[in-house]
Amino acid sequence: MGENLVIVESPAKAKTIEKFLGSSFTVKSSFGHIRDLSKKNLGIDIENGFEPDYLISDDKKKVVSELKSLAKKAETVWLASDEDREGEAIAWHLFKTLELKPEKTKRIVFHEITKEAILHAIENPRAIDMNLVMAQQARRVLDRLVGFELSPVLWKKVRPKLSAGRVQSVALRLIVERERDIQQFAAKSQFKIEGVFNPEGQAKTVKVTAEISERFDNEDTALEILKSCNGAQFNIGNIEEKESKRTPPAPFTTSTLQQEASRKLGFSLSQTMRSAQNLYESGYITYMRTDSVNLSKMAIAAAKQVITDMYGKEYSKTRQYATKSKGAQEAHEAIRPSYMSNIEVDASPQDKRLYNLIWKRTLASQMSDATIQRTQITIVSPSVAQKFEATADRVTFDGFLKVYMESKDDDSNDDSPEMLLPALKEGQKMNSLVIKATEKFTQKPPRYTEASLVKKLEELGIGRPSTYAPTISTLSQRGYIVKDNRPGQERSYKEIVLEKNEITSAIKTEMWGVEKSKLFPEDIGIMVNDFLVDNFQTIIDYNFTAGIEEDFDLVAEGKLVWNTLISNFYKPFHLRVDETLSASRPTNAERVLGADTKTGKKVLVRIGRFGPLAQIGENDDPEKRFMSLAKGQLIETITLEEALRLFDLPRVVGTHNGEEIVCAIGRFGPYIRYKGSFISLGKENDPHTISLEKCITLIDEYTSKEAKKSIKSFADDGIEILNGRFGAYIKKGKNNYKIPKGVEPESIDLEKAKEIIAKADTGSKTRKKK
Repeated sequence: MGENLVIVESPAKAKTIEKFLGSSFTVKSSFGHIRDLSKKNLGIDIENGFEPDYLISDDKKKVVSELKSLAKKAETVWLASDEDREGEAIAWHLFKTLELKPEKTKRIVFHEITKEAILHAIENPRAIDMNLVMAQQARRVLDRLVGFELSPVLWKKVRPKLSAGRVQSVALRLIVERERDIQQFAAKSQFKIEGVFNPEGQAKTVKVTAEISERFDNEDTALEILKSCNGAQFNIGNIEEKESKRTPPAPFTTSTLQQEASRKLGFSLSQTMRSAQNLYESGYITYMRTDSVNLSKMAIAAAKQVITDMYGKEYSKTRQYATKSKGAQEAHEAIRPSYMSNIEVDASPQDKRLYNLIWKRTLASQMSDATIQRTQITIVSPSVAQKFEATADRVTFDGFLKVYMESKDDDSNDDSPEMLLPALKEGQKMNSLVIKATEKFTQKPPRYTEASLVKKLEELGIGRPSTYAPTISTLSQRGYIVKDNRPGQERSYKEIVLEKNEITSAIKTEMWGVEKSKLFPEDIGIMVNDFLVDNFQTIIDYNFTAGIEEDFDLVAEGKLVWNTLISNFYKPFHLRVDETLSASRPTNAERVLGADTKTGKKVLVRIGRFGPLAQIGENDDPEKRFMSLAKGQLIETITLEEALRLFDLPRVVGTHNGEEIVCAIGRFGPYIRYKGSFISLGKENDPHTISLEKCITLIDEYTSKEAKKSIKSFADDGIEILNGRFGAYIKKGKNNYKIPKGVEPESIDLEKAKEIIAKADTGSKTRKKK
């Protein structure tokens, strides 16, 4: 045992730090929090100033015992947990639980795991910041009170086993309200007119596309304009050139990293945070939970050197960004590489991709503006009242764009020009090749992606970047929302074309409303949201929730006592809980759609024991029938026709080799049932309309695939050798066994299979005992 014991949160972090400290230091991990609020009586003494009752977690008792033993032997204990409120709380819990003495305990913080940062921290220890600890404690206590008092209300008034949370309920409200905006949206038809022109004196292949900026509400107006264009002489009215600058985005905060990793890399929030944690603990990036866009002088100087060496000094421009996010909490650095000279790092492919994104963003923030030459031309005719406009951008100096371009949300509808214009002059004749009026439809409000939801929560000042990933994850786990892709729908639109002095019109079709990785509310989520909106308006009020975050900041600054904050919140909240329990009736999402066309019985939709369902017949009808709602169908929007169509299934399509083929929809989507097998129909086949021939094709494909799957079968002993996704394996009952390297699956007989199974089972028992 060395003279010094350093305690960090994670083993990976301990391993990295150990490399920088001498033999007189022992670095150990607490594996995160070592204690939490007990479950008994909320774990909070409400009568005595909301005093929390902390207990050591069962899975941490061994860790605590080991750390206690090491702390007694050490001359100095260094508490080196993360530098945010959560980290400060972990340091305080360690201090209390390990019964450390103030004179031999030192608190150190660093926002990057480099030798310089660690040694600087050792030279500059400080005391535990109790204001930060109390801010974390206030958040934990408040969230426990909300969760433990609201959840039983939901169990009694909505449905058992539900939960509510302070931030998650607000996030759910955003998703539900957006869904209702979409359902109420009525697309409006408009006509867009654009023309393709060939400049006089240039090759026929040179084309300029321009459009009339105004949109026209009806076909007649669009047709009149096309008629006025027929035979008209067009020329260039004016040419305007403007030079503009584009500045680079600021370095990453937690929130902007989550958003950009989602857009550029397709990462979920939890994926991003997991990778960022790995990179931080390996010493590759600075601390990944931050609201700051600030960079240290050292980082700025290092970036300048790398930019100058790689691209030349004209690409370098030193910048310092100001943090603008509402209620920004920690005055740390932005997320950046620990060493700007490290273009790549030794990490997993996923972690490498995230590091590359962070490196590029940080470097770009210290680079020159991009210079953009924008050319705007108008094409006019004495015969046409409207003018056609074309715009093109040309990058005259790429600056930071050489390294990085920020992505936009896929719903931003950015029509930024990409066209290059040929050399043109004012008054030049423009020959019209084709002019068309195309029917366009106004766009419905976009559903949230994880990235756009994070952006919205941050704009509203709700929650903190570190809470966004677990918040969205909790909503999914509870079944309140689903992250999903949805196919679009086909719709018709009209196109009127003027070409070679002839006007023609045609009806065309397009796909619209395709959704990729969007957040959709489920029926139970809508029910919970509506109940909370009706009964706990304050809790899910956007301004109120943001105000609580500001109160936490005041506690962190020592300007507000933590249990005063809790008391001000709890008294009216608890009163509302009692009123709701005694006054409100149990809520029910039941909705009557009409009558069944065949039987005349009532058709309704409601939440059942296993989820949303459609029902034909009253509850006391012994012959009532049920069908689960299909994926994407909601109780509040499903129509009578859609509900009745559910009862067309299961459907007997026909017979094959004397066996019935039945199509139905199950938990995992539409399927065929044939000879006891369940064969997926996939997304492209509709169980209501699929033909017998198509079903037989799918059955033959499935049979062929299954035949190739089986290598050998020892039916009497219940053992099979099968081909799987990751190679051949042995299956016995519900257990799968890996085939040892060098053993050919075809060569395995019954005795060899039993030997492999016995060895695997013995090894498994030994590991369990250990």
